[in-house]
Amino acid sequence: MKVVKFGGSSLASAGQLEKVFNIVQSDSERRFVVVSAPGKRNAEDTKVTDALIKYYREYVDGKDVTASQEWIINRYQAMVDELGFSANSMKKIAENIISLATLPIDDNEFLYDTFLSAGEDNNAKLIAEYFTFRGLPARYVHPKKAGIIVSSEPGNARILPSSYDKIEELQNAEEVLIIPGFFGVTVDNQICTFSRGGSDITGSIVAAGVKADLYENFTDVDGIFAAHPGIIKHPHSIKELTYREMRELAYAGFSVLHDEALLPAYRGRIPLVIKNTNNPSHPGTRIVLDHTDQTLPVVGIAADDGFVSINISKYLMNREVGFGRKVLQILEDLNIRFEHMPTGIDDLSIVLRNRELTPIKEAEILRQLKTKMEVDKAEIEHGLSIIMIVGENMKSHVGVTATATSALSDQNVNLAMISQGASEVSVMFVVKTEEKEKALQALYAAFFN
Repeated sequence: MKVVKFGGSSLASAGQLEKVFNIVQSDSERRFVVVSAPGKRNAEDTKVTDALIKYYREYVDGKDVTASQEWIINRYQAMVDELGFSANSMKKIAENIISLATLPIDDNEFLYDTFLSAGEDNNAKLIAEYFTFRGLPARYVHPKKAGIIVSSEPGNARILPSSYDKIEELQNAEEVLIIPGFFGVTVDNQICTFSRGGSDITGSIVAAGVKADLYENFTDVDGIFAAHPGIIKHPHSIKELTYREMRELAYAGFSVLHDEALLPAYRGRIPLVIKNTNNPSHPGTRIVLDHTDQTLPVVGIAADDGFVSINISKYLMNREVGFGRKVLQILEDLNIRFEHMPTGIDDLSIVLRNRELTPIKEAEILRQLKTKMEVDKAEIEHGLSIIMIVGENMKSHVGVTATATSALSDQNVNLAMISQGASEVSVMFVVKTEEKEKALQALYAAFFN
């Protein structure tokens, strides 16, 4: 029994939907299909989700929404016309899109979520009807009926553990079930979305709930590459990853799979495979609990921009009980999250995302470090990138870090800092952003060429 999720690019047009139908029909084990909203048909096109965001803003600003409503409805109608069938669901879709502009604006914290969810929800209705039209009995299932009950956190919903018992009952269905991704329903019957990209999360939740043998996540690439193909020409394709490795790579910039999506499938011990809708015969990349065969010490290299470092120096810092806690308390009081914290005997660096800071917060951090903590030196360094080499087998290979640092040295890349966790799944290098691409190319050549 398999759960299949299709992303927006896989559902952008009638031609893509035809491919999706053929994929689902080709394997009777594919009984649960989680769908995104229609994506871009070409580079100049607009995603349905982005059109819904525009519609929402017009509505709350009191502007005329007629053009936005018509564009969204016509986008679904165009697929129906191209597919050549008379869709009864189009009436419901049109009514749903128009009805959004009747919802209360004031004191409605779920309004934005309700607008955004319409892309996935209406697409699921259309796809279920099309599958049935083509001779594959299918049924649309709203997340509430499916049992996807979530916390009341707009834009950041979390599945309630009690939901899984209800989701398990979906196993009894005889038809192929089409479930909209990206959102669930609160106990108070409010639409609440997962963080953006959250259709992956829905697929993972359903897979865990029905105890699937496999969760197939179809995108527009042949799986996961060992490095970013925009920087490395024709990078090595990864056949197999563990969940821990995927989590590390997703954190550091791999965008193929939403990192939160891993958790339900991981806890449910469900293997996951990333495949290409446009090339379904390709084996893709399999994500498992433990490697099934021997792999290279480094399976992938990821890089991400937009980091800053708070660098602190104080003589005899190591003698001062509670110093680290007090520094982190300053950040907590300013509602700032940190990412990494490499230390020396008299030095401490805190790496965090640039988006966590504002000029006012920066000034306040430096003020408190000098007045409260009486540090000798405190500065905030901008323009940093992190590069991570990832692989569970690194811990059984001697000299991995030496190979990496030697490769960077040969290319005259200056390292701002190095950090490695106790798990030894990854090693992180911090470099100036202008040296990121050069560093990535050097590391890729060292481990994969």
